[in-house]
Amino acid sequence: MSFASSAITGSLSNWRRLILNNCAQIVHAALPQHCLLCNAAAPAQALCADCYAELPWLPDAHCPQCALPTHHGRLCGTCLAHPPRFSAVSAAFTYDWPLAPLIHHYKYAGNLALARLFARALTSQLAGSVDLIIPMPLAPRRLRERGFNQALEIARHVSRTTGIELAAAACRRVREAAPQAALPWEERAKNIRGAFVCDMDLTGRRVAVIDDVLTTGATLNELARNLRKGGAIEIQGWVVARTLKQD
Repeated sequence: MSFASSAITGSLSNWRRLILNNCAQIVHAALPQHCLLCNAAAPAQALCADCYAELPWLPDAHCPQCALPTHHGRLCGTCLAHPPRFSAVSAAFTYDWPLAPLIHHYKYAGNLALARLFARALTSQLAGSVDLIIPMPLAPRRLRERGFNQALEIARHVSRTTGIELAAAACRRVREAAPQAALPWEERAKNIRGAFVCDMDLTGRRVAVIDDVLTTGATLNELARNLRKGGAIEIQGWVVARTLKQD
């Protein structure tokens, strides 16, 4: 098989997977649903009410700029010493058990039904208003492998719920890089540098970037740099989960 044929076959395979997943969601919606964590009845979403309530919700007292838990919700030392290019982060959860395996199942097993649950939780925790929602762009190779952009699927639901315009194609990932999760924290900013291009005129717009997990903030910070070059006057990060600093 030629390289071109292989690429086409792989692309069709990903599209087939996405179509089948969407069909499965339709069938699943018509059948009794069960909680992914405890198998109890969960007719409205992927988790029962008890398991949803027990997820690792982000404490109310957290840094308003990067969402790390802080004493009395004050600005953290890192944001004071090295202010990021984004102005605020809203997050629903800390990246901890049992949320972490749910996000992994969503991203790598293609359980798109979880996007609705994540969007519901995120929307309930939003601390500011914006004019435009932009999903974190996914590298083309990872998009082909996965068949969907996990940030975009969450952003679709948030946009429908809030009525805020979704600009799905405003920005692109133009440079492949090593996965951020595989790198030490101090190397992530360098790894992501120059990875994004913003194609949309954002002059005077307040923008929210939606993603599944925020760890060091390096990826959001780099995208924010390009959004400001495009004219955005405010950039917020809206993320499902915030990773806590590790020793």
